[in-house]
Amino acid sequence: MALIKSISGIRGTIGGRSGEGLTPLDVVKFSAAFGQWLLQRQPANRTVVIGRDGRLSGEMVSRLVSATLQGLGLNVLDLGLSTTPTVELAVVGENAAGGIILTASHNPIQWNALKLLNEQGEFITAEDGAEVLAIAEEERFQFADVKKLGQYSTDDTWLRKHIEMILALPLVDREAIARKNFRIVVDAVNSTGGIAVPMLLEALGVERITKLHCEPTGNFAHNPEPLPENLRDIINEMEKSDYDLGIVVDPDVDRLALISEDASPFGEEYTLVAVADYVLKNRPQDGKPNNTVSNLSSTIALRDVTQKAGGQHYASAVGEVNVVEMMKEKDAVIGGEGNGGIIYPDLHYGRDALVGIALFLSHLARFGKLASIMRRMYPSYYISKNKIELTPDIDVDAVLERIKIRYARNPINTIDGVKIEFDKEWVHLRKSNTEPIIRIYSESDTQSTADYLANKIISDIKEVISESMYKE
Repeated sequence: MALIKSISGIRGTIGGRSGEGLTPLDVVKFSAAFGQWLLQRQPANRTVVIGRDGRLSGEMVSRLVSATLQGLGLNVLDLGLSTTPTVELAVVGENAAGGIILTASHNPIQWNALKLLNEQGEFITAEDGAEVLAIAEEERFQFADVKKLGQYSTDDTWLRKHIEMILALPLVDREAIARKNFRIVVDAVNSTGGIAVPMLLEALGVERITKLHCEPTGNFAHNPEPLPENLRDIINEMEKSDYDLGIVVDPDVDRLALISEDASPFGEEYTLVAVADYVLKNRPQDGKPNNTVSNLSSTIALRDVTQKAGGQHYASAVGEVNVVEMMKEKDAVIGGEGNGGIIYPDLHYGRDALVGIALFLSHLARFGKLASIMRRMYPSYYISKNKIELTPDIDVDAVLERIKIRYARNPINTIDGVKIEFDKEWVHLRKSNTEPIIRIYSESDTQSTADYLANKIISDIKEVISESMYKE
């Protein structure tokens, strides 16, 4: 069992003992703490928006969260089966005090989480998160008297509103998309993307849609993280028939992966690169610089595309809240993360696979050629993504410090874990915010070199851990 408290929210496995997993008691405690925090910030604003992905535990967790917030005197607006970006937009649209998204994103079926939003529909900061955790730890919440309990209501219109807002964006070219008569297959891993993505495609004028794992039952048909090794079903489908594009989203629809017409992955890292390229080339000349932001673990191909457009690329710490903070600071016109997360401020400051789909299809339609040809337009870099499972006895900070010392002669960035640069290559290692693992990402202009660098660092980490255990 696992319970992880971080800037990515309260995330854990369902079941087990309280404090060791995301049990009903834990759901109530952290929901109460967040509700109390909202009341401290805006005592007069008592509306909280919630929504959930399709996972099996979602309905149970949603009921617990709703009842707890009502017990504090807060009014709950429940969007039901929804997406993370839809809830983010609804918080602002409903002038709510905040929101909670019930999703463990890319984590497997046994996980769920409370993702916490402020009144701007954005993830709360690390400082605010620390305050929420302190309230939970000290149980500093005060429930309302019986005549002051909050109200509960539902609203299933926000997904449609979300799509209408996307269609209204100047760079979304519905006419060009409709004229291309694209044939598209969608894999939504049996979660809410199975509702949202086909609805968006139809609104964009796409008529030929094949749905794969689009029933939001919560019984994930495969590992929900949209990595190439988990996408055999959609690749097999595309190999059997004639499609222009494959679209894959994670359970809460904030990550987007694409499959080219030849059944080859477009590359999760290159989702943001292609969309950014389209935006940088076509956005209105409003005097703002063509600046972009991605995190330290994302491909430097975005830097190359940005510089070609006359802009400046900046790298933030990993985590959506960190990317958003730097995007605002640098006045970036687009940003995101190399995991397929696109943040387009003209709509909102949140990772949004739906706006990513609309912008990419606009790009592909105007490009007029195959997706595989578009992919070859961009600088070719290869990322090797690896991880090491952690045990309670491993001191991760000490391990990272030892690795930093070993590579002290190389340029090193320590704003988030340790990133080591090797001429045209880099390796980034950091403790995950969402799983009990160390992530090791490396990038080079060949896959073999990227894999070699990652394996070299993994070997170093194992050696450091072994030395530490031997000394003990």
